[in-house]
Amino acid sequence: MRKYSTEKSKELYEEAKDYLLNGVASYFHKADNEEYPICFTHGSGSKMYDVDGNEYIDYTGAQGPMLLGYSPKEVYERIEDQLDRGSHFSATTPQLLELSKLLTEMIPCAEMVSYQNSGTEADMFAVRTARAYTGRIKIVKFESTYHGWSDELKVSVDTDDINDFGSRDNPDRYITTAGQRREASDDVIIVPFNDIDVIKKTFEKYPDEIAAVLMEPFICDSGPIPPQPGFLEEVISVAHEHHSIVIFDEVITGFRLSSGGAQKYFDVTPDMAVFAKAVTAGLPLAVIGGKKDIMNCGVISSGTFNANPVVVAAALGAISRYSGEGVYEKLQRIGDRLAAGLMEAGRKHGVPMFAKCYGGLVSWTVGMDRPPVDFRDWLENSDIDLYSKLYLGCRNYGVRLTERRGRVNLTTEHTPEDIERTIGVVDQVLSDIEKGVAL
Repeated sequence: MRKYSTEKSKELYEEAKDYLLNGVASYFHKADNEEYPICFTHGSGSKMYDVDGNEYIDYTGAQGPMLLGYSPKEVYERIEDQLDRGSHFSATTPQLLELSKLLTEMIPCAEMVSYQNSGTEADMFAVRTARAYTGRIKIVKFESTYHGWSDELKVSVDTDDINDFGSRDNPDRYITTAGQRREASDDVIIVPFNDIDVIKKTFEKYPDEIAAVLMEPFICDSGPIPPQPGFLEEVISVAHEHHSIVIFDEVITGFRLSSGGAQKYFDVTPDMAVFAKAVTAGLPLAVIGGKKDIMNCGVISSGTFNANPVVVAAALGAISRYSGEGVYEKLQRIGDRLAAGLMEAGRKHGVPMFAKCYGGLVSWTVGMDRPPVDFRDWLENSDIDLYSKLYLGCRNYGVRLTERRGRVNLTTEHTPEDIERTIGVVDQVLSDIEKGVAL
């Protein structure tokens, strides 16, 4: 296999650092073990192309939104049609009503919806709504889950040293960025995932103070970490017993695991949910959905660009595809093959691996032959260093993965040939690592 030359990306990154903070628009755009990020010119289907002319099979999905691949025709046709009629009105449209009806039909918990522009904003809105509805303040959040970058919720998201998170029995709120007010998260309670006993004890400790449990039903920002059987149901049961509500953050899992998100996939209905990323297949729109009595509790939704006509058009185009026959069956089929191939490559090289497909997401853990139970399990028992080497090595052979965590985002445009080439590249990189070949 030929390794790629990416010198132009390196040159552009060095120049960008003089004008752009850290040389990138988001810290997600450059992995810690990368000397420089790859600079891309365009994408089409399952592929992306860089400034050096290299082609990559992409599994980042632009951090998740591109479930239909890059430049999806059905979505772009809707966008172009809307642009001919105007890009922004700051007013309601017939298409917005159409979208809202569709979403309430597709998302199990969504009797009514509201809109924001990003997952961060939507999570803030959902938390405010929970507090307004219950008359309580405290929010339960799980270790390593990401609910946007607000001062209140960007706590205990990630670390390389588990001691930063405090003890399992009494986790600390770990702050990850300069300028963040620790006091802003005083009403956030951190707990480990997949441990219902801790949830019960937390509600016993704060019996009349918890407004909501805010959770990724399937943790995708680390691991990934699937819920253990019965855990989601038990969380909802305990919360309801104490007159609190449960909010699923489905920014990543929404439309990716199924057309109704993780709640449909696992057949568990929360009180509220937040969707973003894949809802438009690539444009900024976030959806908050919930039971009517909760959504109607008096919280005002505001924002100049909320549900502007262009993103609404994109969402209608994307949802028409997600509702199509055989979409998720195809994703499951190619994902099952990829998961099996990854584990085959691991066995060949004596590396324990766990990989499993959940709709449009393959969960891949290196160094373990089972899914992690929680963040502490993943951090202490998986081989994050080896995965980081695989990330870099695969990049150099034309396969683009999500950095640090094995979240493999499939698209409807990935082909069996893409999958087989990817398995071959992983095999090649593991061979290179065995031989000490520089990545």
